[in-house]
Amino acid sequence: MYRTPTIKFDRGTLILHPPPQGKAWVDYATWDDRVEKFRVRAIDYRPLVESLKAAKIDFVDKAKEFAPLELIPSLEMPPYPHQEAALKAWKQSGRNGVVILPTASGKTYLAQLAMQATPRSTLVVVPTLDLMHQWYAHLNAAFPDVEVGLLGGGSRDKTPILVATYDSATIHAEAIGNKYALLVFDECHHLPTDFYRVIAEYAIAPYRLGLTATPNRSDGRHSDLDYLIGPTVFSKTPEELAGAALADHKIVQIMVKLSAQEREEYNKLMTIRNDFLKQANIKLGGLNGWKNFVIASARSKAGRRAMLAHRQAKEIALGTDGKLRTLAN
Repeated sequence: MYRTPTIKFDRGTLILHPPPQGKAWVDYATWDDRVEKFRVRAIDYRPLVESLKAAKIDFVDKAKEFAPLELIPSLEMPPYPHQEAALKAWKQSGRNGVVILPTASGKTYLAQLAMQATPRSTLVVVPTLDLMHQWYAHLNAAFPDVEVGLLGGGSRDKTPILVATYDSATIHAEAIGNKYALLVFDECHHLPTDFYRVIAEYAIAPYRLGLTATPNRSDGRHSDLDYLIGPTVFSKTPEELAGAALADHKIVQIMVKLSAQEREEYNKLMTIRNDFLKQANIKLGGLNGWKNFVIASARSKAGRRAMLAHRQAKEIALGTDGKLRTLAN
């Protein structure tokens, strides 16, 4: 007797059982001996569903837990021509892709426009706690009738619109991967690392928007954004927007060094972290290493001290007073 195939979400992957008829799904599936069922990568959810529908194969979708939202903006203004063009290009690309725009050109408002055009539960991922709170404030003001929450800095909300740091979204990737239809990656050049990339890989979100002013990475992994988010759909340089959306300006890269005091404190904190990692036999070379560090940090006083040292060292590196001193000069 034929049973209708069912798609289920399972900790960052999909289980497809029983196997559908035909071959439309075969390229996406891998046999898992442990459960004696076929598994599909979560990131392949959309092409899998589209292939089954195109082949007119009936199936039950128990994977997705996202839902439509009624997004009525209270914060609305006429978009700049480049924002309209970027939104149009993103929609024409199937609502998957990266937009490259310079700083202060309105990427946050572009994301709001994308959310209004795709009113579904949305996860916004940002690199720092400061940016997390900035996005939270903007989205709260823009959509006052929808609950906006935070994941990071001690907050673990479960809301239809969620703003998370890359660190926290990575840690919870297996749990939230089927909750959101739209993923927005701010400063998306941070995504293609060994452990951040799982935010995209463990998610079934059919719609993805990447935002960045500086897409290129020194390790060349920016090419992975095509797979994790989608192709570059729109790009404008500061020079192209100068005198219109941006004031006339020039960009100068200035390398900033830590002060002697900052360097001493940074080295001290990294020694605390590295000594603990060595003692616990943990190597931070991928997702499992980071996960093991997080787990170990919660089990002992030394672990908590090492994690705190890690975060403090990161804050020194990202927020050195040298940046402020350079700007002042």
